[in-house]
Amino acid sequence: MEDLISQEPRDLGRALCIITGASKGYGRTLALQLSCLLKPRSIMLLVARTAEQLNEVKESVKALDDRQNRLVVRCVQADLEKMEGVEKTVQAAKETSPSAMDHLLLINNAGSLGDVSRLTLTFTDPTEVNRYLSLNVSAVLSLTAGVLQAFPRRLGLQRTVVNISSLCALKAFPSWVLYCTGKAARDMMFRVLAEEEPEVRVLSYAPGPLDTDMQVQARSFSGDLNLRRSFSAMFSEGQLLSCEESGAKLMKVLLDNDYPSGAHVDFYEL
Repeated sequence: MEDLISQEPRDLGRALCIITGASKGYGRTLALQLSCLLKPRSIMLLVARTAEQLNEVKESVKALDDRQNRLVVRCVQADLEKMEGVEKTVQAAKETSPSAMDHLLLINNAGSLGDVSRLTLTFTDPTEVNRYLSLNVSAVLSLTAGVLQAFPRRLGLQRTVVNISSLCALKAFPSWVLYCTGKAARDMMFRVLAEEEPEVRVLSYAPGPLDTDMQVQARSFSGDLNLRRSFSAMFSEGQLLSCEESGAKLMKVLLDNDYPSGAHVDFYEL
């Protein structure tokens, strides 16, 4: 007990924290959890397509701020599927001018499930495939590159990039060709980044099967019958994880900061 009492409270420093897909679900939860781990005068950028939901998350974050104005919270309404959305987000990060920050933290959470009702051989239109990859792969790479360029290496600045990954990055799920392809590409993207930029802390975190709107879509529309039944059973038997439970493990990983850069870390491995 004495050891626990004597421990200094842990935090993620005075940070510029950027969270994509922050308007609902897992992104919203991460915004709330991270806000409690940032030092005063940190800046949080919440990025998503829907302004109204973003503002609701902003108000929820501010309500947790027991020392009023401890955090600066800004909303960036942007469609990351389009180049303009990526550029708008990078520009918003630049405008924060965080010269006194000691941590840059980018959480790449935005993404979509894609059409899981169809099998691989039905995707004959490259335009459809490219549109999916634009949001789920291309935008992630361009945003990450843009942010890291905007805040280059300097003494006293830790730079951390988190990719919200999935078991689907490692395992094939029938009728989920778009989602599995996107997640696998993202994992490899960040492994390459870790090799090229050893000073940047890079993490791919698979949060487990979350009780979110995406899971409703998965168990309702998956084209593979066995997969659909499996997800339905997980829901009915209470095996889905809450966003809060999964997010808490990610917070611990970030605080401990002892993962190999570029690693894929799964909720169930912790």
